[in-house]
Amino acid sequence: MSISEFFSKVEVYVSISGSRCSSRRSSSAVVDVVILKVLIIVVLEVEVVVEVVVVVVVVVVVVVVVVVEVVVVVVVVVVVVVVVVVVVVVVVVAVVVEVVVVEVAEVVVVVM
Repeated sequence: MSISEFFSKVEVYVSISGSRCSSRRSSSAVVDVVILKVLIIVVLEVEVVVEVVVVVVVVVVVVVVVVVEVVVVVVVVVVVVVVVVVVVVVVVVAVVVEVVVVEVAEVVVVVM
């Protein structure tokens, strides 16, 4: 049911009940309808504000989650690259030391 349908039903009810009552009571019913309309409009405005706040909170949470995931991926990539570089350096140093030791041993054997 739309808001205008609801208001028209309330007005019909008030006009029917107002015709059965004194004029003072009927004017009170009209004031009640105006107050009811204002309250419904306020509730609808609050609902819109709440929806906007919920959307903003959801967007912020999604952005934070995405940023955290990106940071985690970057950290993992950096750690993997550092480990690979360290392994390569250790292997190169080991090969160089082995070659140097073999060359020095050959020179020592030749000299002796």
